[in-house]
Amino acid sequence: MEIVYKINAQLCPDDVSRLFKSSGIKRPADNLDRIQRMITNANVIISAWDGVNLVGIARAITDFSYCCYLSDLAVCKEYQKTGIGKELVECLRNHLGEEVALLLLSAPTAMEYYPRIGFEKTEKAFLIPRTR
Repeated sequence: MEIVYKINAQLCPDDVSRLFKSSGIKRPADNLDRIQRMITNANVIISAWDGVNLVGIARAITDFSYCCYLSDLAVCKEYQKTGIGKELVECLRNHLGEEVALLLLSAPTAMEYYPRIGFEKTEKAFLIPRTR
């Protein structure tokens, strides 16, 4: 298996929806219009490919100068625990450079994963949740 990583490759909402569903991430995967807006309005998308199959994604919003919010990190279930998530984050960090801090909100089930790939847990965050 040779995984190829791409920066800002063209993605279709159907592929991203399938990936979200397979990965277990909670996203509006059945709302293809919303998925398309998520793709279109991201500043950086790192994608992982096994041949023509999208198997991983890191979707981020950034100013390319100070901070970057990693809004999605998802890997297809059958590819999890192979290092793809860690490599997606590393590709994103390399693309952003050393001046940019990488931030994310974790699902409760992933709280132990992120420290293993280089994130520090912090208690200094605030959230106004979405209403839909």
